[in-house]
Amino acid sequence: MGTGYLRIQVTTGGDALPVAGADVTIKQRGSAKLYRTRTGADGKTEDFPFSAPPMSYTLNPSTASCAYSLCDVDIKKEGFITKHIRGVEIVDTQTSILPVSMEPLAGGNGAQADSVFKIPLPGPAVTYDYRKFNTIPLTLFQLNTDNTGNTNNSAFNAFNPSPRAQTEVVIPDYITVHLGRPENTSARNIRVRFPEYVKNVASSEIYSTWPEQSLLANIYAIISFALNRVYTEWYPSKGYNFDITNSTSFDQYFREGGPIFENISSIVDEVFNTYAHRFGFRNPFFTQFCNGTTVTCPGLSQWGTVTLANQGMEALEILRYYYPRDLQLTVTDNIAGISLSYPGEPLTLGSEGEDVRRIQNDLNRIRVNYPLIPIIPNPNGNFTPETQNAVMTFQKIFNLPANGVVNQATWNKISSIFNAVSRLGELDSEGIRYTIGMNPPDVVLSQGSRGGDVLELQHILNMVSVFYASVPPVIMDSVFGEQDKNAVIEFQKTFNLPQTGIVNAGTWNMLYTVYRGIRENVPIPAYEPPVQMI
Repeated sequence: MGTGYLRIQVTTGGDALPVAGADVTIKQRGSAKLYRTRTGADGKTEDFPFSAPPMSYTLNPSTASCAYSLCDVDIKKEGFITKHIRGVEIVDTQTSILPVSMEPLAGGNGAQADSVFKIPLPGPAVTYDYRKFNTIPLTLFQLNTDNTGNTNNSAFNAFNPSPRAQTEVVIPDYITVHLGRPENTSARNIRVRFPEYVKNVASSEIYSTWPEQSLLANIYAIISFALNRVYTEWYPSKGYNFDITNSTSFDQYFREGGPIFENISSIVDEVFNTYAHRFGFRNPFFTQFCNGTTVTCPGLSQWGTVTLANQGMEALEILRYYYPRDLQLTVTDNIAGISLSYPGEPLTLGSEGEDVRRIQNDLNRIRVNYPLIPIIPNPNGNFTPETQNAVMTFQKIFNLPANGVVNQATWNKISSIFNAVSRLGELDSEGIRYTIGMNPPDVVLSQGSRGGDVLELQHILNMVSVFYASVPPVIMDSVFGEQDKNAVIEFQKTFNLPQTGIVNAGTWNMLYTVYRGIRENVPIPAYEPPVQMI
């Protein structure tokens, strides 16, 4: 037997706030191993060791035994729904990070039961008993797209109308994942930050113990596949309100609530804005893949990448082995949710300029929510030892290499967390200004409605969307449009209400109950407007 490690990171409000002092119990299945602990001020636990099958199992596709062990986790914090999470994988020599998002208890008389969640098993390349998976591989159809994003497979297009394509490749801030087959209207949609989506899929599809170039090749394929869906607007063009599904019959294997392996997390933070495309073509290549053992296909073989990496091939060579030889990797700074691009050179001790001052101001704002980050007393654009210390603390909290250097991964993560904490603070401030009443409006709203009641609805939906990934945000324009209707439907789906898209008395009451729970149970720091850059 070997040893793997588990770290738990508990946040609320889409990473905008750590949940400190949460009671955590971890039990390994089939073992007497039991830990009880509390999250620190950063919302994290220490790393706990657990027994796991030997790493050699993860490197042999013919292994007949399971290559991971399982743990169950319970998390309790006053003011939040208690989480009971079942089936966290532990892999020999690896650190599993379990990101847990806590939802506030409903306000008033809206007490909610504990949440019991079973993490789905890993994907076919990882799970030892392939007979458990009765899915069609996403490689059923070969879908290479031309420079307009249109597919060239007539058999597939007979059942799938050609999508429309965006004019440029943008790394989305969030990607909306449908937790089921496209036609399954009862399945929920959840919004996930794009890097976290890639980390989840990679941690679900492949072993983190594989050679680095094998991991990179698979991660590039995962990124390019997802960006192809976004670029072509594949599902929205068919009338769906999501970007991608987690059904392996159609897309990639995303597991809601699944763990992320530390080394995969580090790789993705570095390369999530790198995608594959053919020479002379703008669109991300449709990088179909399969496990290469129980299922073979014309695209990438996940297990085959291990063999090629062991032969000395680098990631791009591996991709060109399976895809066209003119495939290229492109890095883009066109990232939604990041207002300024990475300056191109790492910021480190002794660096000077406006980029340094921006990082200093962002970190000082983030520390309001994450008080372990030390204050930078004089954010004047000089990268001082105090700045280095703040950067290192930030990196430790968000599972980045803690070297005190602001490389592209750290720059992007700081920008992402800054946006999250600023948005939460601004929404909270807006709620005070709107003075949401004790009783909901006595009015029924539906698509086409206008006015102050619609604006109040939109504000509440936006606040709820920060704490419930299934509820999308809306534009506050006092007009009840299609986007608002979709958000209401997702809210109704999340809270077990009739999915009408109409805000009647029952939906109003639940909106107020959930909103009150957030205001009563979440200690949101006072809003501080972003520092204006000169």
